[in-house]
Amino acid sequence: MRNRFLVVFCVAVAIIAAGVAAGAQTPAAGAPAPAQSVAVANPTYTSILLEIAVNKPAAEVWKRVGKYCDIGEWMRIPCTITAGKDGEVGAVRSVVNEVLVGKTELSYTYTQPVREGRPYDLYHGTLEARPVTATTSKLIYTLMFDNSMLADDAARERNKAQRTATFTTALENMKTLAEGGTLAPAAPRGGGGGRGRGN
Repeated sequence: MRNRFLVVFCVAVAIIAAGVAAGAQTPAAGAPAPAQSVAVANPTYTSILLEIAVNKPAAEVWKRVGKYCDIGEWMRIPCTITAGKDGEVGAVRSVVNEVLVGKTELSYTYTQPVREGRPYDLYHGTLEARPVTATTSKLIYTLMFDNSMLADDAARERNKAQRTATFTTALENMKTLAEGGTLAPAAPRGGGGGRGRGN
């Protein structure tokens, strides 16, 4: 009888303990759900490399189009420095809150920060003015990002084509400005907008 009582008692304790543990893991009614991870389990990194010849020395080209917020002029979007100092590593520009993470005399690299509730695509961009001769140079724009969160290969190709078109136009605008030209008036921006040049 004592053994039977002991078995029943142990089973009861186990059931109560399991219930307490389950209750501790279940959020109370009305409590916010736990935050989803922004980490991507199986990223597929891709890159885009674009360049354009410029009939000016690299140093002159960089002086004209290489400041961190010059993107506002050649991409036709508003840009201000919201943290740090323009041109210094750690500076943040208002374009998708992009952070300057590396620079050389004639280049810089930036990234877009992690955002809550959005899968992190590790987006990075590098702009460089590279000397070719004493009087000519080329502008090189490199993008790198994870496109695994897009629906399928067709969506990934469309996304890559759209980015390529956007940044090809940006390089053409930079070339015009660096060679002393002016840009035609920008077309009115549509109401849908989008997130601009980054994603």
